[in-house]
Amino acid sequence: MSISTSDSYHISPWVIMLAFTVFVGPFALSFHMHYPDEMYYTDAAVKMLQKGDYLTTYLGSDELRFKKPIGTYWTVLAGFKLFGVSPFASRFFFLVAGALTVGLTYLAAKVLFDDKKIAGLSALIMASNPVLIFSATRSIPDVLLVMTMTASAVGFAGLIRFGDATPKKYLWILYISLAVAFEVKGLPAAALGGFGMVYLLFNPWKKISFKTLLHIPSILVALFIALFWFVAMWKIHGPTYLDSFLEDQVGTRVASRYLLISQNGFLAIGILILIFLPWVIFTFSSVRKSVVNLRKDNPTFFWFAILWGLAILAMGAMTSKFYERYLLPVAPVLAILLACILVRSEFEEKRIGLKITSWFFLVVNSIVLLFSLWLNINLGAPFLIYAQLLIGLLILLYLGRLTILGRKLPKAISYGFMLLFFMISSGTFQISLPDQGQQVKAFAAQEKIDPTDKIGFIGNLHTSSKIRIGLGTDYEMIDLPSQGYRDALENYNRLIIEDKYLDSINVFGFQKKVASLNWASGAIPDLIRNAGHADFEQTLMEKGQKYYWLERIED
Repeated sequence: MSISTSDSYHISPWVIMLAFTVFVGPFALSFHMHYPDEMYYTDAAVKMLQKGDYLTTYLGSDELRFKKPIGTYWTVLAGFKLFGVSPFASRFFFLVAGALTVGLTYLAAKVLFDDKKIAGLSALIMASNPVLIFSATRSIPDVLLVMTMTASAVGFAGLIRFGDATPKKYLWILYISLAVAFEVKGLPAAALGGFGMVYLLFNPWKKISFKTLLHIPSILVALFIALFWFVAMWKIHGPTYLDSFLEDQVGTRVASRYLLISQNGFLAIGILILIFLPWVIFTFSSVRKSVVNLRKDNPTFFWFAILWGLAILAMGAMTSKFYERYLLPVAPVLAILLACILVRSEFEEKRIGLKITSWFFLVVNSIVLLFSLWLNINLGAPFLIYAQLLIGLLILLYLGRLTILGRKLPKAISYGFMLLFFMISSGTFQISLPDQGQQVKAFAAQEKIDPTDKIGFIGNLHTSSKIRIGLGTDYEMIDLPSQGYRDALENYNRLIIEDKYLDSINVFGFQKKVASLNWASGAIPDLIRNAGHADFEQTLMEKGQKYYWLERIED
């Protein structure tokens, strides 16, 4: 059912997607932050390039790992193939997936309601979703899953709107998207997709016939996509690979204690509300009337969104350890539901609340900008960082003008939230960059290190993954076990070792050099206080985190 809208109100999804990419890009495409799970996918992609085997996934220790399907590994691999092995390449397509999720949210809302206002607001809400933003800055499956599930939501939207007269393109979109989602995450994608299918078949408002859903060509293509890697692994490694996969998908992730399930459930509900701040605040005064009207006008979509939300809450509650990113796959559909409620409640008339919210983000961005400027002036920064700060200031002035005039306040709020990540990256540039991988890369080039001999690594494994990316495919580095690594030392003439492990081994017979010096997390307050002082470098050397290069001295 279409909802009337003003012709003067139009938000281009392409502009929002571009804004998302520009604002989040500087934070995403370098290792300002590094999520531990990224190592599984980047390590495997480097190993694929080294071994020439693009199907089998390895850990940095050269052990096999089959806990996740191939989709995320191939996404990292595509970046490496296109741009070379680098932090930028490892995350490029994940940032693109985040931007596409925003655009697909717009498209799903447009298909459902044929209303640009709802579609535009849905995209703005999703673009400012903190979980989507953080997921788009990490090379892990979550942003790929939400992108593919949002694409499937476009297919579901077509079926909800057109019923048994649905054009075939929506069935193709639905099945292919679910198949790719399965190759990204496995059973969670299948569970959500299956739940949606059952709902379409049995909902009492607009049932879809089984004959409509049984579109053989798209189903066969989808089955090939979904099962290709699993069949290949069965043929190459036999059925034992499934033990590892099923243990991760079911065994270690499903909670069996009722108290834990309850705790996770309440935590999931709380986080689901938090990730839609500040938008949910604007629904408080007239939410009941708007919900009742939406439920009457379009019950098929309303209950689809509610039940999909409940399904993800239940799945999150059942996990042995809950993460906020588990809620992400249905966030776009819930963003559309929230946008419908906001438009129906005429939220834009609450100008005082909208202005206060926009001013809040403007003030926070201003504080971050001033801090980043002070830090970079004191520590020195390249021209590009000052250019980034200038661009941020100009955007801040533009959003301030919109806020003062009271124009396009939802846009000002959404952009103000995204701008925070753009601003933060100019400050964390000093704290996080160059990362250990880029420092070791520069060290290896400076020392003219021959890449022919294997390197043993002892230390934090997600730092190992950054160093592996820095060294690229020419160097073969093996992660040594955290227990028993001393027994393996005799097999290596070269070691990279974290400073805290240095005293645990006998370094006699090795030449030792500092290959990487970085801000240690515990020393950040002291280092910031000493920024610009003469003793800053000494403080960094004393309190920073070091990785040493050890080379065996030839007899």
